[in-house]
Amino acid sequence: MTRTLLLSLAFSGLTAAANAACYADYKAKQDDPLRLHYGVAEITGPCTAANATVELAPRVAQDGWTLLNIVTTFDDAGLNERKESAGDFFLRY
Repeated sequence: MTRTLLLSLAFSGLTAAANAACYADYKAKQDDPLRLHYGVAEITGPCTAANATVELAPRVAQDGWTLLNIVTTFDDAGLNERKESAGDFFLRY
């Protein structure tokens, strides 16, 4: 019974981690004239900078932006503190 309980707790922890929200803050640009923006976007796959780059580059490109870099990835705890800085680009992409 103890083993079953431990396995159950382990799997529930993995499920919670898999369902945890992931966000990335990023920088993007447009050329001619040069425009820059800082934004925050939700990431659906693994919560890594590499995955965020793969997900975000085509999203921002739809509006003519080029993704420059991923600043960081984070969970819900860091979301509200970035809202004002991201302005119109908060969860836009």
